[in-house]
Amino acid sequence: MGSTTAQFDTPGQPGPFSPPGQHGQPGQPGQPGTGAFYLPPGYQSSVPPRPKGRGKIVAGVAALVLLVGGLSGGLGGYLGYTFANDSSAVSSLDSPRPASQTSNAAPGSVEEVAAKMLQSVVQIQVVTRSGAGEGSGFVISSNGQIVTNNHVIEGAASGGSIKVVFQDGKTATAKILGRDPSSDIAVIQADGVSNAPVVQLGNSGDLKIGQSVVAIGSPFELSGTVTSGIVSSLNRPVSADGDSPNSQATVLNAIQTDAAINPGNSGGPLVNMQGQVVGINSAIYSPNSARGQAGSVGIGFAIPMDQARRTIDEIVKTGKPKQTVLGVEVREAQDGGAQVSKVTAGGAAEKAGLKEGDVITKFGDRRIDSSDTLVAAVRSKAPGDKVTVTLSDGRTVEATLGGVEVG
Repeated sequence: MGSTTAQFDTPGQPGPFSPPGQHGQPGQPGQPGTGAFYLPPGYQSSVPPRPKGRGKIVAGVAALVLLVGGLSGGLGGYLGYTFANDSSAVSSLDSPRPASQTSNAAPGSVEEVAAKMLQSVVQIQVVTRSGAGEGSGFVISSNGQIVTNNHVIEGAASGGSIKVVFQDGKTATAKILGRDPSSDIAVIQADGVSNAPVVQLGNSGDLKIGQSVVAIGSPFELSGTVTSGIVSSLNRPVSADGDSPNSQATVLNAIQTDAAINPGNSGGPLVNMQGQVVGINSAIYSPNSARGQAGSVGIGFAIPMDQARRTIDEIVKTGKPKQTVLGVEVREAQDGGAQVSKVTAGGAAEKAGLKEGDVITKFGDRRIDSSDTLVAAVRSKAPGDKVTVTLSDGRTVEATLGGVEVG
């Protein structure tokens, strides 16, 4: 899960951890250099002759020093042992163990949310012809219907296998009930499952910036991982198509959070402090993702549950979700906004009177500063919704949004 870096000394060179003075020093003029730990090849150090007639005296002094040293060492050891076992000293080891804490988690705490949610969050393992991957999901029906991201299971759509691992370690094979690549939502069915604990779905429209949230999933195959943070922003237009950053095929109208979201968290729930699912964790911002598997930098994105719920319901009931459309293709406008580059014949935009070259600056009450913002705003609505569209020249038109079957 990580790597360590070791620094090695180069032979004959000072190492970073060597004390001063342990390397060769220059010799006197006419002599080779010597050192405390090595000598130049063939160098013989000169040893001064031993003085005569003092050997016995030196030996006697040495013996006396050893005797005194031994007595001092014994006395010091005894005193040290006595002080260490002084009955008046206070030791943490003598304190009684604290009583086991059996009280329930505080209401609205991360602990309480985790205890409520973990049993309903699963790990999803996918094997395809081209390789294997994994993600997360959460159970929405006791017979094993599970919500996840489309990008987690899309590899199995053209031939592959899906396995679900529940929190208690039980496993089940699964099949795809339906999926919507444009919203990055999918529903799978786990086989042979009954009485599975289900999540409670919340209202993402009630979220406020700064509100506490919890993310649960299987980052880097670490199932049942719980992280916490806040709602950093709302209605953030995010392209989840990592391979085509300029594509509008998958643009999310996302909840931004600083709760840690990593590879493997995709498809897991973002939960409020009442234990209700308010979003589906789907994407992260990672500036160095091109160098390898991206990790959390505190900027994660989740699909709002109010938007996802409609798609999930359509998949469960019909297997064919509908994508909300305005009936235009757009690009960035030079002075801000979304410029219409193409109008779909018979679509909502044409019926409302929009034409090629029009620049959309407002969609309902939402300011439009880019083409992605408009795409995200449209997809946050449902087919049949009526919206006022404001143009850069001050004109407004009323559009009734259409729907296109996907999946």
